[in-house]
Amino acid sequence: MVRKGLILCALLGGLSAGVQAQEQHVDVVVDPLIAALQAFRAEHEINPAARPTVSLADKKVVDKRNMRRVRTKGFRVQIFSGANRSDAVSVQNGFLRQYSDMAAYINYEEPNFRVKVGDFRTRSEANTFMRKIRGQYSNVFVFVEDIWVWQ
Repeated sequence: MVRKGLILCALLGGLSAGVQAQEQHVDVVVDPLIAALQAFRAEHEINPAARPTVSLADKKVVDKRNMRRVRTKGFRVQIFSGANRSDAVSVQNGFLRQYSDMAAYINYEEPNFRVKVGDFRTRSEANTFMRKIRGQYSNVFVFVEDIWVWQ
């Protein structure tokens, strides 16, 4: 048994002596066609490097006297989920103090109360708003829901 152990150690020692560490030098080979493709795409504005910015300040003024409110598929941002109703109401009221022009809804889906805000027609609008408020609320998600819009 001891003999097998000595043979195994000698074999492992011989294999480890042949192993060398990696070199600290890395060669990067760049295809010249990549630069030409990037220049072509930038010139024709195909996937430009600078992403377009979306502003929430460009809201349309809606004359509600001549329109009606209809329900359609859209997106909402969830800012709270918890079992305590008073916490949900507190979060909703705090949100409405900051964003008085935006609607906030409380839903009860057993066992949690959920506060969802906004009536966004596109996911990109909802994601932009979600990024804006992410620092203020801990668990922020975008959900597909029926929303209310003016038509």
